[in-house]
Amino acid sequence: MAASSLSSPLSHPLRRFSFHRLSKKPVSSLFLCSAAKMNVHVYRVPALDEEEMASVAVKTFERYALPSSSSSSAAGKRNGKGTAILWFRNDLRVLDNEALYRAWSSSDTLLPVYCLDPRLFQTTHYFAFPKTGALRGAFLMECLADLRKNLMRRGLNLLIRSGKPEDIIPFLAKDFGAHTVFGHKETCSEELQVERLVDQALKGVGNGAKLELLWGSTMYHKDDLPFDVLDLPDIYTQFRKSVEAKCRIRSSTRIPISLGPTPSVDNWGDVPTLTQLGIEPQEVTRGMRFVGGESAGVGRVFEYFWKKDLLKVYKETRNGMLGPDYSTKFSPWLAFGCISPRFIYEEVQRYERERVANNSTYWVLFELIWRDYFRFLSIKCGNSLFHLGGPRNVQGEWSQDMKLFESWRDGKTGVRYPIIDANMKELYSTGFMSNRGRQIVCSFLVRDMGLDWRMGAEWFETCLLDYDPCSNYGNWTYGAGVGNDPREDRYFSIPKQAQSYDPEGEYVAFWVQQLRRLPKEKRHWPGRLMYMDTVVPLKHGRSGGGGNAQTSKSGGGGGFRGNHSGRRSRHNGP
Repeated sequence: MAASSLSSPLSHPLRRFSFHRLSKKPVSSLFLCSAAKMNVHVYRVPALDEEEMASVAVKTFERYALPSSSSSSAAGKRNGKGTAILWFRNDLRVLDNEALYRAWSSSDTLLPVYCLDPRLFQTTHYFAFPKTGALRGAFLMECLADLRKNLMRRGLNLLIRSGKPEDIIPFLAKDFGAHTVFGHKETCSEELQVERLVDQALKGVGNGAKLELLWGSTMYHKDDLPFDVLDLPDIYTQFRKSVEAKCRIRSSTRIPISLGPTPSVDNWGDVPTLTQLGIEPQEVTRGMRFVGGESAGVGRVFEYFWKKDLLKVYKETRNGMLGPDYSTKFSPWLAFGCISPRFIYEEVQRYERERVANNSTYWVLFELIWRDYFRFLSIKCGNSLFHLGGPRNVQGEWSQDMKLFESWRDGKTGVRYPIIDANMKELYSTGFMSNRGRQIVCSFLVRDMGLDWRMGAEWFETCLLDYDPCSNYGNWTYGAGVGNDPREDRYFSIPKQAQSYDPEGEYVAFWVQQLRRLPKEKRHWPGRLMYMDTVVPLKHGRSGGGGNAQTSKSGGGGGFRGNHSGRRSRHNGP
């Protein structure tokens, strides 16, 4: 590979197909109900066994490795001297990791480091929920174990230390005489503050060590945007059309097969247990059980695209709610950086070459552009993304009734809303919720309950495996009507959503199991004898029969995006 291909856009634009607004038609019953008809209650994602997953990972690493023929080229040469440190953060992967490549090429010994920052395990900013729930904590530990394994196969290891990066990284830089600390750039206030503290501490070490942070979290590179990021369009469609017309997607960074050696380290540290982190472990006993790590993320891409051949029908099935295969489920691995958007893009391109190119293959990329948009939006909006009034400083009356919130959080909203309760039970039990479910429960919390949207956003921060601040808070500001796009002010009719996306009640019966005894047409309207009383009346729409329910204001469009399916520092403002 030419050296220029590591830093310059490639000459293939994003393929586009004609598409329309979200369809009002119910999602395919095949994907809506098939999981409920299985004889098991826990679905491993990916469903590959350990042997197959390891085999897929090895083959994928080989496919995306820096070719041996490049060993004499500028891209393949290791001309650096001394020791470099690679600071892993939310980029827990080997493939398409430019910081890893740059650290390797600029040194002759490389020290990869992950810091278990105690701030990750404290509480959220406004409502003091756990910042990292048990399921996401367990997923992170699996990611670290897998990253260490994959680095060791390439002649490296992963140094794991508990403590603040601004304390650990400078100490290591001094101890090992490192000339540069490489890592990936973040965008939100807490993460930026850590970067500043690390940079300041490195300057105090006295050996000239510097911090070099690279952009590596989006499909479109920030430097390739056709506008300054502070001039980002307020409307997503304008952003999408602009980047699709004027930008190229860079090639993923190819990584050499061999990356060693490391400096001599006496104790590399262990991946801690949740108990050691002060978190009570939680088992998944129902629903999807996601496997953490790059190997699992690569395995899920293989499973969804190639083994099950589901990419070609993604657009038709993506609004499902039950089971592992109605959508890609890539978002947990994207959030931890176990797979990159550019890797997914290149796999979509390969699928289009070898199998089929259609609206569904494009739509996966469409959703990744949403994810990019929220990442760039977090730069433009800054901490206003976390304020009650959002980026537009919308003024309104919001309740913080904790008892009402707990009924939403615990899935106990009552007889009229089993679809709300089912989604909230899935979130707590698995760390995941469908894109459709996220839109529904957000609308209900904000529009029907009248609660402060940040209560919902912080609870999602606690629970979601795929939590990242940009997508989570960007989506919640949109759903609450305080986002930067004033048109994104939507109400979702709960009866209409239930009728359209769970017409036979299979989803609610899976999560609210007493409803399975009812006829399918009664599951969304079970009555007080079968279910609990309703906590609040619907703001719009009637609860009975479904057919007369008022439709949502938007027909179901918008809402939570980028969820292949996405707290803050003490900022000013409410």
